[in-house]
Amino acid sequence: MAADKIFGGSAFHSANGKSGRTLAIGLIATLAFTLGACATRPDPGDQAAMAAYQEANDPVEPLNRYFFAVNDQLLDGLILKPAAQGYDAVLPGFAKDSVRHFLDNLRTPVILVNDVLQGEWDRAGTTITRFGINSTVGVGGLLDPATGWGYERHGEDFGQTLAVWGTGEGPYVFLPLLGPAPPRDLAGFVVDQAFDPLTYVFWNRDSVIPPTRFVVNGLDLRARNLDTLDEIERTSVDYYAALRSLYRQSRNNEIANGEIDPDNLPDISDIDYEFDYEDGSDAIETEPAPAAGNNTGI
Repeated sequence: MAADKIFGGSAFHSANGKSGRTLAIGLIATLAFTLGACATRPDPGDQAAMAAYQEANDPVEPLNRYFFAVNDQLLDGLILKPAAQGYDAVLPGFAKDSVRHFLDNLRTPVILVNDVLQGEWDRAGTTITRFGINSTVGVGGLLDPATGWGYERHGEDFGQTLAVWGTGEGPYVFLPLLGPAPPRDLAGFVVDQAFDPLTYVFWNRDSVIPPTRFVVNGLDLRARNLDTLDEIERTSVDYYAALRSLYRQSRNNEIANGEIDPDNLPDISDIDYEFDYEDGSDAIETEPAPAAGNNTGI
């Protein structure tokens, strides 16, 4: 399951037009306010605490946790989750799939532009082919015959493009309604509105279509992850930290297009194995590998 569909990253990708601009302004203002509250930096002499602090890269964690609680207990607990449960119970599976296919098809221009900006020409070809097939044979995007014909969907956004260009994620930020929004992904969300043709179609027009698209997208994603999020919450010691970690893992996987980076694999070349056969046993004794900073990688 694509984790971006869990953590609200896709909610970035659905807003457009006037609602998108209003939302972006609100996000920037909220971000400025958020930066005013900082987590307590541990004692530099406490190496373990400093390592954990730097790994979390969450300098405004107290405020992030506050917004997370607002989202989890109020927005999600009282509104979104009950609505998603009703949506999931009332709509048959084929209707929900049609909603998802239609929304995914609408997002094709944004994906295509980011495919091109990343130099992913094969994926750009797949995106164009999918749009042509699903918009015609797929009855305006309600069906997804392209996947059955070998043109599987992939997601792209400008946050991923910035990462491919070498931009770091920045500190972790959690915003009300949208969820995880570190600076790189937040900037990507704003720029993606410029790549969406519907932004210009509804520019300076009062229409229910952009906000309806945003709401239905969030509702459908929440409904598809009801059990997953319940399981994560039930099994996590720290629900906030668990989702923060999973969000980052998901984004890294998306940026790498699902490919494993060998540089991120653990180095096992320096592990020494000693075999002791003197007592007739086949036990294996190992010496711990040196710290990562001492590995030569040979």
